[in-house]
Amino acid sequence: MEAGTIDTLRSPRLLALGTGARILASPAVLALMLAHAWSAATVVFLLAAATDFLDGRLARRWKLTTTLGAFLDTTADKLLVSTALIGLLAVHHVSPWIALVIIGRELMILGLRAAVTAGGVSFETSIAGKWKATVQFVAIALATMRPDVVIGGAYLDQWAMIVAAVISAWSGIGYLVRSADALRA
Repeated sequence: MEAGTIDTLRSPRLLALGTGARILASPAVLALMLAHAWSAATVVFLLAAATDFLDGRLARRWKLTTTLGAFLDTTADKLLVSTALIGLLAVHHVSPWIALVIIGRELMILGLRAAVTAGGVSFETSIAGKWKATVQFVAIALATMRPDVVIGGAYLDQWAMIVAAVISAWSGIGYLVRSADALRA
């Protein structure tokens, strides 16, 4: 392969495709959930979620991280998760309280990231934030599929959603604590 071809493959445009895919997949996931097309909704959601891992890994590996790219990437993730939760809420596959905790955390972090970076301070994703994303993606996929596994009177996906809400809140508090000095400034 020629050097020009490799440089083209390692472009920010290629990485932006993953972000764009998550943005475009969001309304598709919602429509499929509302149509009760569970298998299709799960596949589209998981493919979109996989782009988060892939484009983030490639951006770091290729050293193509930018402030705009990081903002758009996290915004796309939050849009995908929030849209999926709204769909699950509409079909009664998630508790309103859990949806509120997770979506509220996502909106808070978007605002926090904007406030901190406006002050010239870097806002890096924490390991808890990465775990949060993974647990949210798994919980949403489980809630979309709703396997007939009941533990202690609740479906497996309901337990997974509780774990996702707890990790979401915990990582959100971690970001607030970590950013306290930047917010005061």
